[in-house]
Amino acid sequence: MKIAIGGDHAGYEYKKEIISLLQSEGHQVEDFGPNSTDSVDYPDHVHPLANSVEQADCELGILICGSGNGVAMTANKHQGIRAALCWTEDLAELARQHNDANVIAIPARFVSLDIAKTMVSAFVSTDFEGGRHQNRVDKISC
Repeated sequence: MKIAIGGDHAGYEYKKEIISLLQSEGHQVEDFGPNSTDSVDYPDHVHPLANSVEQADCELGILICGSGNGVAMTANKHQGIRAALCWTEDLAELARQHNDANVIAIPARFVSLDIAKTMVSAFVSTDFEGGRHQNRVDKISC
């Protein structure tokens, strides 16, 4: 699977580790930055990532920032994006199963690296259930 990853300076250290995890699981990863812990404006990295997922260049996206809120808000401005802010493995699974989330937003300052990795693995390995959830997902976009 081809997966997009990005965020801001607060998520940089987690991003490096998650890229290694994904590659070890056989995924191709496109890194949208940032490339250091130097302060950045997260929309500069989120919009290109969201475009990539929206245009199906990448199947899923992973965004990491301090709270997860800014990256999720920015990604969700795109009509084809359903970004879910998650802080547990169960939420990551449910975001895929029930909401067909195509981007996960991870709050690096509020979850451990181990939890972040567990959420990412759950997110990329869980499928949308469809069925009764499809009608709801169809009503999300404006």
